[in-house]
Amino acid sequence: MGVNASVLAVDAGNSKTDVALIGEDGSVLSTARGGGFQPPVVGVRAAVDALAVAVTQALARAGEHVDGVRHVSACLANADLPVEEAELAEALLGRGWGRTVEVRNDTFAILRAGVDEPRGVAVVCGAGINCVGMGPDGRTARFPAIGRISGDWGGGSGLAEEALWFAARAEDGRGEPTELVRTLPGHFGLGSMYELIEALHRGRVPQEARHELTPVLFATSAAGDPVASALVDRLADEVVAMASVALGRLGLLDEEVPVLLGGSVLAARHPRLDERIGALLAARAPKAVIRVVAQPPVLGAGLLGLDHLGAPPEVRNRLRAHYA
Repeated sequence: MGVNASVLAVDAGNSKTDVALIGEDGSVLSTARGGGFQPPVVGVRAAVDALAVAVTQALARAGEHVDGVRHVSACLANADLPVEEAELAEALLGRGWGRTVEVRNDTFAILRAGVDEPRGVAVVCGAGINCVGMGPDGRTARFPAIGRISGDWGGGSGLAEEALWFAARAEDGRGEPTELVRTLPGHFGLGSMYELIEALHRGRVPQEARHELTPVLFATSAAGDPVASALVDRLADEVVAMASVALGRLGLLDEEVPVLLGGSVLAARHPRLDERIGALLAARAPKAVIRVVAQPPVLGAGLLGLDHLGAPPEVRNRLRAHYA
């Protein structure tokens, strides 16, 4: 006879999805991995269909050990607004994977994975940039994080665009000199910014390859280029602005509280970026403790699900130990 699983945990990013089926005692009964979750590109129905592939695999791998799932805790990329979370929760509930469903933006999974209680702030900088905060009283702080129209600046894609802008202007004389004029086209084996502009425009360098220019920007900064360094500094300013505003909304600016950094750009631990973030945040929130998240986000989705069910500490600890 099978058992009821406590939580079906889903962490779905733009490029991949992780699913974990969690037992009543916090043990991981099965896992699966699938492709990215992009409802703005393919539509909600198709995006959930793609999600279903990994969910079905996880349920099948648990086999006869599972009769049903109490709660689905889904942390999803592109669930940027409450109305989108509600829309996606309805779509997931319609699949019958669990008796209840809660959908959050995927940044919440990174935050919850890195803290022992739902209290703190996380800033994530990968392809884009986002920040969320949680308080033990259930309050949250968040930003729309849907691009320039919501006031965002930064992220790997944004940094690459800025680097290209400054390098193009440096080459034709509209802007100040910068080594980016050499290092950006050089990354693709090209001799000038004009060649790179043409290659991007004509598709010889695919649009998705632009993200490769973000590490080039940081390397150019580390070599002492003032323009590249100014962009790195501005990213630090943005990270601290988001974190300090979220802390302020939760009344945590003057408390000892974790500020977690995640995503490929922040996890790379660039010295200039790290040092400026540390100095600026110390001035705004002197007791804040900066940490880089090492735990997988699906752990955070699972813990949020266990929080929802009121699971005791030993159950949450067992789940965390599985991903230690």
